[in-house]
Amino acid sequence: MYPSPSPSPTSYGPSMNPSPIPPSHPPSASSQAYTSPSPSPSIPIPSTYPAPSPSPIPSSSISSPPNYPPTSLSPGPSPAPSGLSVGYYKYSCPNAESIVREAVKSATDSNRGTGAGLIRLFFHDCFVQGCDASVLLNTTGSTQPTERASAPNLSLRGFEVFDSAKAALEDACPGDVSCADIVAFAGRDATYFLSGNAVDFDMPAGRYDGRVSLDSKALANLPPPFASLQELKDMFAAKGLDTEDMVTLSGARTVGRSHCSSFSDRLPPNASLTDQCSGGGDPTVPQDFVTPDGLDSQYYRNVLNHEVLFGSDAALLASNQTADMVRDNAFTPGLWEAKFKAAMVKMGRAGIKTSTNGEIRKKCWMVN
Repeated sequence: MYPSPSPSPTSYGPSMNPSPIPPSHPPSASSQAYTSPSPSPSIPIPSTYPAPSPSPIPSSSISSPPNYPPTSLSPGPSPAPSGLSVGYYKYSCPNAESIVREAVKSATDSNRGTGAGLIRLFFHDCFVQGCDASVLLNTTGSTQPTERASAPNLSLRGFEVFDSAKAALEDACPGDVSCADIVAFAGRDATYFLSGNAVDFDMPAGRYDGRVSLDSKALANLPPPFASLQELKDMFAAKGLDTEDMVTLSGARTVGRSHCSSFSDRLPPNASLTDQCSGGGDPTVPQDFVTPDGLDSQYYRNVLNHEVLFGSDAALLASNQTADMVRDNAFTPGLWEAKFKAAMVKMGRAGIKTSTNGEIRKKCWMVN
């Protein structure tokens, strides 16, 4: 569901049984357009939009989010209480979030594609057996391949960010901060930096790391790029996410790149894109040709203009309900950004582990 910035045969995009976490930590109080086939129904809209200017990335810390504006749908059912809390490491490891943020900032400053990869990795983690960092595992002691070896995950990137952050955290607070929380913090911080601080929010923490990781689970749970609207709805609903969450989280495709092989079955008839994808090998192209390096609402204008790469993107216009959501996000300043904050936090509560079925790994790529 999310961008696939590094080599992969196919780019895939985006279980849930949360349990309370034992209170082991005192919580705080607080270029060029291209044209894809038009799905039905057809929606007449202007074909040209000004590209927003990127905002400078501030160096200040992340502030509390504003009140969210109302959305076009009533909120759907939320996941069961998870035991997560904002400021979970305030006393046991006060610099935990700052350490992760520094690692993410360094990586994103060097390569904004890595930032896009961190958001995508958070999505891929939460959609397969819950937000438990199982996607980071190279081995579990089992003979079966892990999620990381599955086809949808071969193009994931940013693993070195987690290794760096975890090493620093183990020096500062040995055995205290879970890899699952690092993944969630990194997804939040990459969102912040790529959006020029337009999308800033608190991410609750208190997750434990999973001990199980199976490649077959990734194939079964991650929406493919050719997914229909109903398939998308069903796969998101299985994670406690409603239709509006699905449309909102799809907006992360406004940043990052994808391999030509991931949309070769519906290559739009555009000379530039055809030229880039027909030169041999499997090159990558921007998922958003208008603002390729910024996380913003341009994605929704691209959907309305039929300037998207994947069938699962075009599918958002397949019903009046989702088409209305796309239009709202495209033309209402600040609306998508506010909804994206809430959807990221909601997704981060999916299928969390507790001390009874999880652990705090010493290294993120292997179980203890």
